[in-house]
Amino acid sequence: MTDATTATNTEDQTNQQERDPENNSLHQPLLKRNRTLSSSPLALVGTKVSYIESLDYEINENDLFKHDWRTRSQAQVLQYVFLKWLLAFLVGLLTGVIATLINLAVENIAGYKLLATVYYIERERYMMGFFLMTGVNFLLTLMATLLVVFFAPTAAGPGIPEIKAYLNGVDTPNMYGASTMFVKIIGSIGAVAAGLDLGKEGPLVHIGACIASLLGQGGPDNYRIRWKWIRYFNNDRDRRDIITCGASSGVCAAFRAPVGGVLFALEEVATWWRSALLWRTFFSTAVVVVVLRAFMEYCKSGECGLFGEGGLIMFDVSGVSVNYHLVDLIPVTVIGIIGGVLGSLYNYALHKVLRLYNLINEKGKLAKILLSLSVSLFTSACLYGLPFLASCTPCDPSAMDSECPSKGRMGNFKKFNCPKGHYNDLATLLLTTNDDAVRNIFSTNTPSEYHVFSLFIFFVLYCILGLFTFGIAVPSGLFLPIILMGSAYGRLLGMVMGPYTTIDQGLFAVLGAASLMAGSMRMTVSLCVIFLELTNNLLLLPITMLVLLISKSVGDCFNPSIYEIILELKGLPFLEAHPEPWMRNITVGELADVKPPVVTFSGIEKVGRIVEVLRNTTHNAFAVVDNTMVPTVGQMSEVHGLILRAHLLLVLKKKWFLQERRRTEEWEVREKFTWIDVAERWGTIEEVAVTKEEMEMYVDLHPLTNTTPYTVVETMSVAKALVQFRQVGLRHMLVLPKYHGPSVPPVVGILTRQDLRAHNILSAFPHLKKSHASKKGR
Repeated sequence: MTDATTATNTEDQTNQQERDPENNSLHQPLLKRNRTLSSSPLALVGTKVSYIESLDYEINENDLFKHDWRTRSQAQVLQYVFLKWLLAFLVGLLTGVIATLINLAVENIAGYKLLATVYYIERERYMMGFFLMTGVNFLLTLMATLLVVFFAPTAAGPGIPEIKAYLNGVDTPNMYGASTMFVKIIGSIGAVAAGLDLGKEGPLVHIGACIASLLGQGGPDNYRIRWKWIRYFNNDRDRRDIITCGASSGVCAAFRAPVGGVLFALEEVATWWRSALLWRTFFSTAVVVVVLRAFMEYCKSGECGLFGEGGLIMFDVSGVSVNYHLVDLIPVTVIGIIGGVLGSLYNYALHKVLRLYNLINEKGKLAKILLSLSVSLFTSACLYGLPFLASCTPCDPSAMDSECPSKGRMGNFKKFNCPKGHYNDLATLLLTTNDDAVRNIFSTNTPSEYHVFSLFIFFVLYCILGLFTFGIAVPSGLFLPIILMGSAYGRLLGMVMGPYTTIDQGLFAVLGAASLMAGSMRMTVSLCVIFLELTNNLLLLPITMLVLLISKSVGDCFNPSIYEIILELKGLPFLEAHPEPWMRNITVGELADVKPPVVTFSGIEKVGRIVEVLRNTTHNAFAVVDNTMVPTVGQMSEVHGLILRAHLLLVLKKKWFLQERRRTEEWEVREKFTWIDVAERWGTIEEVAVTKEEMEMYVDLHPLTNTTPYTVVETMSVAKALVQFRQVGLRHMLVLPKYHGPSVPPVVGILTRQDLRAHNILSAFPHLKKSHASKKGR
C-alpha cells in the first residue's frame, strides 16, 4: 500500500474489503477511487477485484545485505549467475513445450470439429452441421468460462496489461500462480478451438510469465521448494528479470519470432532494461525456437494427428516477388493512415464495450457465464450462416483437382454448398481456424480468389466479433483479431489498387494487418520484426516500416494505445514514461505538504510505538531518524535511512527486543537474522503477538535500515522526480529539506507511486486542471 494513508482511509478500506468484491460498484474508471493525493487503490486483475501494492525493486542496503555481499565467495557469485542462465533456459524450454501442446490440442480439436461439419455439409445436411459446430463451440466455451469464473478469475483476458504493470512496479495478486497458469492453458485451448475471435498470443505471454514466476520462487505458494539456491531469487528485483524472460518467450512461442519476442518485451512490457537482461531474454527465445522446431519436425511424420498441417502461426509470403516503385508509396501511405484511424476507432469502441461488459459482470458469476455463451452462439451462427450469402466461384481451369475445391479442413478453395468444380470464397475464410484464415487471406499469386463482397462481409464481421469477444470471461488475445481485421481491408485496398500497382494482394493484406496493429497497439520496432519473421520476406521491410510509422503517428493523434486504455480501466497505477508538462509547475515539497505528516522512528525505538504505528497505518516504509548533538548548534536530527514494514514485522515475530536503549553489535544481528529472513514477506501486524512487558522494551533499527535510500530535495519538480522514480524502479522516494537546522524537520515527506500519478495530483491541486485542459485542447 502507499505510505500516506490516514487511519480514517484505512478504516474505509477495511469496510470496502468486507463487501463482496464481485459486487463492487465500479464506475469511471472501472474502479471507484478515493479522490485524495494518496489512495490505496483497488484494481481489476483479470476479472477479479484485488487490493494491490507496489514492488520493492530497490536494493535494500542494510547491514545484513552488506555483510552478505562482502562474505560471498567467487564460487557463490558464479553459482548465482549460472542459476540465472539456468532459469532462463528452463523458462524457454517449458514455454516451448506448453506452446506446442496448446497448438497441438487446438489444431486437433478444431480440425476434427470442422471435418465433421464439412462431412454433413457435403451431404446437404446443413442443419445437422450447424448444430454440431454450434454445440461443440458452446461446450468448449462453457468449459473455458467455468474454469475462469470459479477457479482463476485472474486468467481472463490476455494478461499483458497486468504483466506490463508488474514490470512497472505494481504487484498484481494471484496473477502468476499455478492455478492461473493451468486455467490459462486449458481455457485458451477451449476458447480458441471454439472458433471465438481471439488468439492464443496474449495468453501465451501470460503463461510464459507464470512459468518464470513459479520457477523463480520454487513452485506454488503452498508447495514451494525451500532449497537455498532457489532463495537467491526470493526478491522482487530478480523476479522481475525472470518474468521479463517469460513474457518474451511467450511472444516467441506465439509467432515463432525470437528476435520479435525480445523486442516486444523491450518496447511494450518492460519498464526497466539492461544489457544482461537482453542477453538472457534472447537466450530464452532461442531455446523456445529450438523446442518448437523439434516438435514440428517430429509432427511432420503424422504422429500428432492434424497438427503439422496447420501448426504454429507462420504466414509465409516469400514465394512472391516484391517489386514496388515510387508510385506505390501512395497506396502504402493510405494503408498507414487507414490503420491509424481504424486502430484508434477500435480502441475507442473497445473502451466503451469493456465498460458495458463491466456492468454486466457486476451481476455475478452467472452473468459472466451467460455473456460468454451468448457470444459463442452468435459467433457460431455467423461463421456457419454467412457463407450462404456468398456466390459460388468456378475453379480456375489451370488449377489441379486436388487444389480446387480444397479437400479436408484446409486450403484456399472451400467447396461448402457449391456444385462440383466451384468454391465458396467466404467459407474459405470463415469455416476454418483463425490461423488458417490468416494464411488464406495472406495467400499470394491469387488475384481473383476473393470477391469484394466476401471480403467486406469478413471485415465487418470480424470488426463486430473483435469488439464483443474481447472482455468475456475466457483467456483471450488481441493480436489475431486485429490481424484478421487489418488483413481484410488491406486486401480490399489491394484489389482496388490492382491496376495501378505491382504489389501482390497478399502483401497488401500483410501491410493492412501491420497497420491496424500499429494503429491500435502503437508498437513499431517489435511489430516490424515480428511481421518479418512471420512472413519470411525481408523485401517487405522498407514499406512495412513506413506503414508502421504512419499508423502509429496517426493513432497517437486520437487516443492512447489499447493496453494503456485497459490499464486505466482496470485501475492499475501504471507510471508513464513521459511526465505531463504541467508537472514542471509543482515541486515534490508541495506534494509532501498536502500529505499527512510523515511517520518516523528513532534509531532505537520502543516496541510499543512500533506496534502502535503498524496497527494504525498502512505505510510500507518509515524514515529512521537519529538525534545528534552538534557543537555550537545544538541537537540536530539526521536521516539514518528507511526501514520497511516487512522488516519491522520480522523484528516483532523474532522477538528481537532489548531491555535497555542501546546499539547492538554486528554479531548480535547476524545471530538472529539471515539475508533469507530479510528477503521474506512477513504477513500482517494482526498475526504478531506482543505482551505488555515486551511493549516497554526496545529495538535497535539501525542494522535493518536501508542506509542508502533514493532521496530528492524538496525543490525538485514533480516531472523530474517522476522520471527518476520510474527509471530506477522505486517504491519510496524520500523528500529532504533544502536547508538544515535545529528547527527544520529532517524529512519533508515520503512519495510513492500514487503520489506521482496525474489524476491524484490534479485532485489535490485543482488549479493545475486548467493547464491540463488547455494541453488537451491543443
